[in-house]
Amino acid sequence: MKSLIGKQVVVRLKWNKTEYRGQLMSTDNYLNLQLDNTFEIIYDTEDKAREESIGSIFIRCNNVLFIREYRDESKDGEVPEKEVSDSTKEAGTTAKDDAISADVEVTKVELKEAVMEE
Repeated sequence: MKSLIGKQVVVRLKWNKTEYRGQLMSTDNYLNLQLDNTFEIIYDTEDKAREESIGSIFIRCNNVLFIREYRDESKDGEVPEKEVSDSTKEAGTTAKDDAISADVEVTKVELKEAVMEE
């Protein structure tokens, strides 16, 4: 988590299909988060999202589903897909799925390291 301080992150809440995108200013041992220059993104449906600038916020740890570094998406809203090997295509997964899995694995490792530091 400390490696994300100063970077743009996306924080998904556990409920209400709500995300926050902003610059991670600080975090503590409980993984409470302070964001600056934050945008609140509420997904009404799968295709529509409302986005509003809300400035600086504090998110309590028990509300967070996940946190990841923000990556600029392509102009049509889709994450650009990378080339996928034939074995991956046969298994029914896409490069987008693989990228999401990689993000989850990295986050798990970072969380384990953060807990071990305490």
